[in-house]
Amino acid sequence: MSKNLTLYFIAEPPNYQFLACYLTASIREYFGPDVQLIGYCPKHLMNKIDPSVFEVLRRMNADVRPFTSENRFDPVYPHGNKILATLESRDTEYSGFLDSDILCIRSNKVSNIVMPGHVSLTPAASMVWTEQSIWDQIYAACDMTIPKERINLLRQKVPARIPYFSSGLFTFEEKHRNASGKTFPEVWMDLAQSVDCTPGIVKKRPYLDQMTLPLAIQKAGLKWNLLSEEQHYILGGRLRGKPLPEDREIFTVHYREWIVLKEIALANKAKFLLKKHAGVRNVTNALK
Repeated sequence: MSKNLTLYFIAEPPNYQFLACYLTASIREYFGPDVQLIGYCPKHLMNKIDPSVFEVLRRMNADVRPFTSENRFDPVYPHGNKILATLESRDTEYSGFLDSDILCIRSNKVSNIVMPGHVSLTPAASMVWTEQSIWDQIYAACDMTIPKERINLLRQKVPARIPYFSSGLFTFEEKHRNASGKTFPEVWMDLAQSVDCTPGIVKKRPYLDQMTLPLAIQKAGLKWNLLSEEQHYILGGRLRGKPLPEDREIFTVHYREWIVLKEIALANKAKFLLKKHAGVRNVTNALK
Protein backbone atom coordinates (compact mmCIF):
# COMPACT_ATOMS: atom_id res chain seq x y z
CA MET A 1 0.00 0.00 0.00
CA SER A 2 2.75 2.50 0.92
CA LYS A 3 4.22 2.43 -2.58
CA ASN A 4 0.86 3.66 -3.83
CA LEU A 5 0.87 6.96 -1.92
CA THR A 6 2.43 10.32 -2.66
CA LEU A 7 2.46 12.87 0.15
CA TYR A 8 3.00 16.42 -1.09
CA PHE A 9 3.37 19.86 0.44
CA ILE A 10 4.40 23.41 -0.36
CA ALA A 11 8.16 24.12 -0.26
CA GLU A 12 8.00 27.81 -1.07
CA PRO A 13 10.48 30.45 0.11
CA PRO A 14 11.01 32.18 2.40
CA ASN A 15 9.56 30.09 5.27
CA TYR A 16 7.68 27.07 3.96
CA GLN A 17 10.83 25.71 2.29
CA PHE A 18 12.46 25.14 5.69
CA LEU A 19 9.35 23.84 7.46
CA ALA A 20 8.88 21.39 4.58
CA CYS A 21 12.25 19.83 5.38
CA TYR A 22 11.25 19.03 8.96
CA LEU A 23 7.91 17.69 7.75
CA THR A 24 9.73 15.47 5.26
CA ALA A 25 12.04 14.05 7.94
CA SER A 26 9.05 13.25 10.14
CA ILE A 27 7.24 11.50 7.28
CA ARG A 28 10.33 9.42 6.54
CA GLU A 29 10.56 8.46 10.21
CA TYR A 30 6.94 7.50 10.76
CA PHE A 31 5.69 6.38 7.33
CA GLY A 32 8.91 4.82 6.10
CA PRO A 33 10.93 4.98 2.87
CA ASP A 34 8.34 3.84 0.33
CA VAL A 35 5.97 6.79 0.41
CA GLN A 36 6.75 9.18 -2.43
CA LEU A 37 7.34 12.79 -1.36
CA ILE A 38 7.02 15.98 -3.40
CA GLY A 39 7.57 19.57 -2.36
CA TYR A 40 5.89 22.04 -4.71
CA CYS A 41 6.99 25.61 -5.32
CA PRO A 42 5.54 28.32 -7.58
CA LYS A 43 7.60 28.32 -10.76
CA HIS A 44 8.56 31.99 -10.47
CA LEU A 45 10.06 31.36 -7.00
CA MET A 46 12.07 28.23 -7.75
CA ASN A 47 15.29 30.21 -8.17
CA LYS A 48 14.82 31.69 -4.69
CA ILE A 49 14.79 28.34 -2.88
CA ASP A 50 17.82 28.01 -0.60
CA PRO A 51 20.28 25.52 -2.13
CA SER A 52 20.42 23.75 1.24
CA VAL A 53 16.72 22.93 0.92
CA PHE A 54 17.29 21.14 -2.38
CA GLU A 55 20.13 19.18 -0.80
CA VAL A 56 18.24 18.22 2.36
CA LEU A 57 15.18 17.09 0.42
CA ARG A 58 17.40 15.16 -2.00
CA ARG A 59 18.96 13.26 0.91
CA MET A 60 15.47 12.21 1.99
CA ASN A 61 14.43 11.18 -1.53
CA ALA A 62 11.90 13.99 -1.89
CA ASP A 63 11.37 15.81 -5.19
CA VAL A 64 11.00 19.56 -5.60
CA ARG A 65 8.69 20.44 -8.46
CA PRO A 66 7.44 23.75 -9.88
CA PHE A 67 3.86 24.68 -10.66
CA THR A 68 2.37 27.76 -12.30
CA SER A 69 0.65 30.07 -9.83
CA GLU A 70 0.67 33.39 -11.63
CA ASN A 71 -2.65 34.50 -13.13
CA ARG A 72 -4.49 31.45 -11.76
CA PHE A 73 -6.48 33.46 -9.18
CA ASP A 74 -7.47 37.12 -9.34
CA PRO A 75 -6.67 38.72 -6.97
CA VAL A 76 -3.62 36.72 -5.95
CA TYR A 77 -4.51 33.94 -3.52
CA PRO A 78 -1.52 32.26 -1.81
CA HIS A 79 -3.76 29.75 -0.01
CA GLY A 80 -4.80 28.58 -3.45
CA ASN A 81 -1.35 27.09 -3.96
CA LYS A 82 -2.56 23.88 -2.32
CA ILE A 83 -5.32 23.63 -4.95
CA LEU A 84 -2.82 24.28 -7.73
CA ALA A 85 -0.38 21.73 -6.31
CA THR A 86 -3.22 19.22 -6.01
CA LEU A 87 -3.89 19.69 -9.73
CA GLU A 88 -0.37 18.57 -10.62
CA SER A 89 0.19 15.09 -12.07
CA ARG A 90 1.31 12.19 -9.84
CA ASP A 91 1.54 8.50 -10.68
CA THR A 92 0.51 6.82 -7.42
CA GLU A 93 -2.90 5.39 -6.59
CA TYR A 94 -3.43 7.88 -3.76
CA SER A 95 -2.12 11.34 -3.02
CA GLY A 96 -2.19 13.29 0.21
CA PHE A 97 -1.58 16.96 0.92
CA LEU A 98 -0.09 18.24 4.18
CA ASP A 99 0.44 21.84 5.18
CA SER A 100 4.16 22.48 5.60
CA ASP A 101 3.72 23.41 9.26
CA ILE A 102 2.81 19.86 10.24
CA LEU A 103 5.03 17.37 12.05
CA CYS A 104 4.46 13.62 12.25
CA ILE A 105 5.25 12.35 15.76
CA ARG A 106 4.14 8.69 15.87
CA SER A 107 4.48 5.60 13.67
CA ASN A 108 1.63 5.52 11.19
CA LYS A 109 0.25 3.44 8.34
CA VAL A 110 -0.94 4.51 4.92
CA SER A 111 -4.08 2.43 5.47
CA ASN A 112 -4.95 4.73 8.40
CA ILE A 113 -5.32 7.78 6.17
CA VAL A 114 -6.75 6.58 2.83
CA MET A 115 -10.06 5.03 1.80
CA PRO A 116 -11.24 4.06 -1.69
CA GLY A 117 -13.99 6.31 -3.02
CA HIS A 118 -13.39 8.93 -0.34
CA VAL A 119 -11.45 12.06 0.46
CA SER A 120 -10.01 11.44 3.92
CA LEU A 121 -9.69 14.49 6.17
CA THR A 122 -10.76 16.04 9.47
CA PRO A 123 -13.51 18.54 10.24
CA ALA A 124 -12.30 22.10 10.62
CA ALA A 125 -11.52 23.25 14.15
CA SER A 126 -14.07 26.07 13.90
CA MET A 127 -16.00 28.32 11.56
CA VAL A 128 -16.17 31.50 13.59
CA TRP A 129 -15.41 33.76 10.67
CA THR A 130 -19.02 33.87 9.41
CA GLU A 131 -22.57 32.58 9.83
CA GLN A 132 -23.92 29.27 8.58
CA SER A 133 -26.14 31.16 6.14
CA ILE A 134 -23.10 31.60 3.89
CA TRP A 135 -23.57 28.02 2.69
CA ASP A 136 -26.75 29.09 0.86
CA GLN A 137 -24.65 31.48 -1.23
CA ILE A 138 -21.78 29.06 -1.75
CA TYR A 139 -23.94 26.15 -2.90
CA ALA A 140 -26.05 28.45 -5.09
CA ALA A 141 -22.91 29.80 -6.77
CA CYS A 142 -22.02 26.22 -7.72
CA ASP A 143 -25.59 25.22 -8.65
CA MET A 144 -25.56 22.55 -5.97
CA THR A 145 -27.86 21.51 -3.13
CA ILE A 146 -26.74 21.64 0.50
CA PRO A 147 -26.31 18.06 1.76
CA LYS A 148 -28.49 16.73 4.55
CA GLU A 149 -25.55 15.27 6.47
CA ARG A 150 -24.20 17.24 9.43
CA ILE A 151 -20.88 16.91 11.24
CA ASN A 152 -19.37 18.14 14.48
CA LEU A 153 -16.50 20.55 14.11
CA LEU A 154 -13.43 19.79 16.21
CA ARG A 155 -13.65 21.02 19.80
CA GLN A 156 -16.86 22.98 19.17
CA LYS A 157 -19.66 22.64 21.72
CA VAL A 158 -22.34 23.56 19.22
CA PRO A 159 -24.94 21.55 17.30
CA ALA A 160 -23.71 19.61 14.26
CA ARG A 161 -23.04 21.81 11.26
CA ILE A 162 -23.13 21.68 7.48
CA PRO A 163 -19.94 19.79 6.53
CA TYR A 164 -16.86 22.01 6.69
CA PHE A 165 -13.35 20.57 6.65
CA SER A 166 -9.74 21.51 7.25
CA SER A 167 -7.71 21.64 4.05
CA GLY A 168 -4.48 21.25 6.02
CA LEU A 169 -4.36 17.47 5.56
CA PHE A 170 -6.33 15.32 3.13
CA THR A 171 -5.87 12.26 0.91
CA PHE A 172 -7.70 11.16 -2.24
CA GLU A 173 -7.67 8.69 -5.12
CA GLU A 174 -5.75 9.99 -8.11
CA LYS A 175 -7.46 7.84 -10.75
CA HIS A 176 -11.04 8.54 -9.72
CA ARG A 177 -13.21 10.36 -12.27
CA ASN A 178 -16.74 11.64 -11.85
CA ALA A 179 -19.56 11.19 -14.35
CA SER A 180 -18.18 14.11 -16.36
CA GLY A 181 -14.71 12.56 -16.49
CA LYS A 182 -13.13 15.06 -14.09
CA THR A 183 -10.76 14.37 -11.22
CA PHE A 184 -11.29 15.64 -7.70
CA PRO A 185 -8.57 18.32 -8.12
CA GLU A 186 -10.14 19.53 -11.38
CA VAL A 187 -13.56 19.78 -9.76
CA TRP A 188 -12.11 21.62 -6.76
CA MET A 189 -10.43 24.19 -9.00
CA ASP A 190 -13.59 24.69 -11.06
CA LEU A 191 -15.73 25.28 -7.98
CA ALA A 192 -13.16 27.58 -6.39
CA GLN A 193 -13.22 29.70 -9.53
CA SER A 194 -17.04 29.73 -9.56
CA VAL A 195 -17.26 30.93 -5.96
CA ASP A 196 -14.40 33.39 -6.46
CA CYS A 197 -16.28 35.02 -9.34
CA THR A 198 -19.54 35.32 -7.38
CA PRO A 199 -19.96 38.74 -5.75
CA GLY A 200 -21.17 39.13 -2.20
CA ILE A 201 -19.64 36.02 -0.64
CA VAL A 202 -17.60 37.14 2.36
CA LYS A 203 -14.10 36.05 3.36
CA LYS A 204 -13.17 34.40 0.05
CA ARG A 205 -9.67 35.34 1.11
CA PRO A 206 -8.37 33.30 2.84
CA TYR A 207 -11.18 30.72 3.14
CA LEU A 208 -11.90 29.98 -0.52
CA ASP A 209 -10.13 26.61 -0.43
CA GLN A 210 -12.01 25.38 2.63
CA MET A 211 -15.40 26.79 1.67
CA THR A 212 -15.29 24.90 -1.63
CA LEU A 213 -13.67 21.67 -0.39
CA PRO A 214 -16.89 19.91 0.76
CA LEU A 215 -18.61 20.82 -2.51
CA ALA A 216 -15.68 19.48 -4.52
CA ILE A 217 -15.84 16.14 -2.73
CA GLN A 218 -19.53 15.80 -3.58
CA LYS A 219 -19.33 16.99 -7.17
CA ALA A 220 -16.34 14.72 -7.79
CA GLY A 221 -18.59 11.78 -6.94
CA LEU A 222 -16.69 10.99 -3.74
CA LYS A 223 -17.58 10.81 -0.06
CA TRP A 224 -15.74 12.13 2.95
CA ASN A 225 -13.94 9.83 5.35
CA LEU A 226 -13.59 11.61 8.67
CA LEU A 227 -10.19 10.98 10.18
CA SER A 228 -9.73 11.08 13.93
CA GLU A 229 -8.43 14.29 15.44
CA GLU A 230 -5.30 12.36 16.40
CA GLN A 231 -4.40 12.15 12.69
CA HIS A 232 -4.47 15.96 12.41
CA TYR A 233 -4.12 17.55 15.82
CA ILE A 234 -4.33 21.30 15.38
CA LEU A 235 -2.43 23.36 17.96
CA GLY A 236 -2.99 26.97 18.90
CA GLY A 237 -6.06 28.76 20.18
CA ARG A 238 -7.15 27.44 23.57
CA LEU A 239 -4.50 24.73 23.32
CA ARG A 240 -1.63 27.20 22.88
CA GLY A 241 1.27 26.19 25.10
CA LYS A 242 -0.50 23.22 26.68
CA PRO A 243 1.24 19.83 26.62
CA LEU A 244 -0.17 17.15 24.36
CA PRO A 245 -2.72 14.97 26.17
CA GLU A 246 -1.03 11.84 27.49
CA ASP A 247 -4.15 9.70 27.08
CA ARG A 248 -4.31 10.13 23.29
CA GLU A 249 -2.11 8.64 20.56
CA ILE A 250 -1.51 11.70 18.41
CA PHE A 251 0.05 11.02 15.01
CA THR A 252 0.55 14.53 13.62
CA VAL A 253 0.55 18.02 15.04
CA HIS A 254 -0.35 21.09 12.99
CA TYR A 255 1.64 23.74 14.82
CA ARG A 256 1.29 26.75 12.47
CA GLU A 257 4.28 28.62 13.95
CA TRP A 258 7.67 27.25 15.01
CA ILE A 259 7.36 28.99 18.38
CA VAL A 260 4.31 26.81 19.10
CA LEU A 261 6.42 23.71 18.44
CA LYS A 262 8.97 25.00 20.93
CA GLU A 263 6.29 25.64 23.53
CA ILE A 264 5.30 21.97 23.60
CA ALA A 265 8.90 20.71 23.48
CA LEU A 266 8.71 19.26 19.97
CA ALA A 267 11.16 21.58 18.19
CA ASN A 268 14.11 19.49 19.32
CA LYS A 269 12.34 16.35 18.13
CA ALA A 270 11.94 17.93 14.70
CA LYS A 271 15.66 18.74 14.61
CA PHE A 272 16.55 15.25 15.80
CA LEU A 273 14.53 13.71 12.97
CA LEU A 274 16.17 15.99 10.42
CA LYS A 275 19.60 14.99 11.73
CA LYS A 276 18.66 11.30 11.52
CA HIS A 277 17.35 11.43 7.95
CA ALA A 278 19.33 14.30 6.38
CA GLY A 279 22.44 14.59 8.54
CA VAL A 280 21.84 18.10 9.90
CA ARG A 281 19.75 19.63 12.68
CA ASN A 282 19.40 22.92 10.79
CA VAL A 283 18.60 22.97 7.10
CA THR A 284 21.05 25.74 6.22
CA ASN A 285 23.98 23.66 7.51
CA ALA A 286 23.57 21.04 4.79
CA LEU A 287 26.08 22.62 2.41
CA LYS A 288 28.56 23.91 4.98
